[in-house]
Amino acid sequence: MSSANLPSPALPSPALPSPALPSAALPNVAIAGLAIESSTFSPARTDAAAFRPRRGAEVLEEYPFLAPGTPLRRAANWLPALTGRALPGGMVTAAAFDELAGEIVERLSVMPSLDGLYFDIHGAMSVEGLDDPEAVLLERIRAVIGPAAVVSASMDLHGNVSRRLVELVDLITCDRTAPHVDTEETRERAVGNLVRQLGSGGPKPFKAWVPLPLLLPGEKTSTRLDPAKSVYALVPEVEATDGVLDAAVWVGYAWADEPRNRAAVVVTGRDAAAVAAGAERLAAAFWKARADFEFVAATDTFAGALDTALASDRRPFLISDSGDNPTAGGAGDVSWGLRELLARPEFRSADAPSVIYASLPAPDAVAEAVRAGVGATVTVSAGAEVDRRHAGPVTFEGVVHSIRHGDPNAVTEVVIRTGSVFVILTGLRKPYHLERDFTELNLDPRSSAIVIVKIGYLEPQLFDLSEGWVLALTPGGVDQDIARLGHRRVERPIYPFDADMPEPDLGARLIGEAE
Repeated sequence: MSSANLPSPALPSPALPSPALPSAALPNVAIAGLAIESSTFSPARTDAAAFRPRRGAEVLEEYPFLAPGTPLRRAANWLPALTGRALPGGMVTAAAFDELAGEIVERLSVMPSLDGLYFDIHGAMSVEGLDDPEAVLLERIRAVIGPAAVVSASMDLHGNVSRRLVELVDLITCDRTAPHVDTEETRERAVGNLVRQLGSGGPKPFKAWVPLPLLLPGEKTSTRLDPAKSVYALVPEVEATDGVLDAAVWVGYAWADEPRNRAAVVVTGRDAAAVAAGAERLAAAFWKARADFEFVAATDTFAGALDTALASDRRPFLISDSGDNPTAGGAGDVSWGLRELLARPEFRSADAPSVIYASLPAPDAVAEAVRAGVGATVTVSAGAEVDRRHAGPVTFEGVVHSIRHGDPNAVTEVVIRTGSVFVILTGLRKPYHLERDFTELNLDPRSSAIVIVKIGYLEPQLFDLSEGWVLALTPGGVDQDIARLGHRRVERPIYPFDADMPEPDLGARLIGEAE
């Protein structure tokens, strides 16, 4: 809707409730949520255990800003129910969702009357048989806590924001950086907004929602670079407008095929005209820049990336094996990249340019390497236990270089050297984002010629150590060439699938009020 002719009850932003209030006078606020980024284009499935659910008091350990003695901790009676955060992966099974959602609802149902709920989600969870799982979860929660309780959600900017989700929340915000270096800040902002709203005693804020018919991979929308950098620079400007409490822009999640998958803007506040105008400003800027979004690094085929790395004198040279990125929802065990690497004659001798390959989950191969021990020569098969669409298991001989037990994701890691290639194999999927992920395996990425990581854009530490970088457009459940994936259920027209589409309606929809 247009931002004109809207009610505008401008109210001052309330301060946090006084920490001197007795506990009985403080609002009761629950904490709950399930977070995962899950690809519908991966054959993998995610079970309940993958969420590593936290219950009761242990939930609070996730939030440093709610540590004892902090202002936000003293501003409410915190009643944590259950939160779960899974490594991105395949769709969540219907049974897992029902199990975890059911426990959340059960725990909330036995709590005292609630004034508020902090809803900690990612926003790109896909569940078998459901199109909008976060909204479904919140509907079930609302049935217990009632419509009057104030709900504030924090999300990843790669989440999806349906109209139904906006209807069910009262406050909603998301990260403003990609790679995400502000996740804790985002969570704290969501909780602070909630506490201030409860302390105000005023009406619930207005919510202006603008869905944008855009579906772009995160690797084209990094906030390190324009145009995403400039679009997100507008967010605090809009948020600073009188009558606005929060502003947020979502890129959306490109690797699921659901009607809600697209970009979105939501602005919340006490002045309906201001929130609508702010939402329209952000949406217009995003849409105007749509054709300017490019990959965050030079792209090539995997073979081309290897050729470039070998020809370069920049060390270390990083290659993103992007199609099976486990932190975007890939199965993590697509063996295609490793097969292509080991087929190259340039890496078959020990004195050839050194290469680190991270990684493949291969529990049987890991067990064999552990039995043999460091220094032993082993022949192992790895990969393609889940996703066999692009290549079968890769069999190779090599020397066990190192073994590490106790990783919270991988459980056990081994490195096997074959020729000049150091292959990292894991008991379970693990993302390799930190320098210590390598050094703890007796590997030095800084002295390696080439480091190949299943990742899209480089996380901060990898970005800092890289001297050269190519984003390889490889196959998998999170293929960067999204046109190859075969979306059939997203709402059309949508850019870039329909590049010549007519101008969309980017007017703000004021949720919860007459339109």
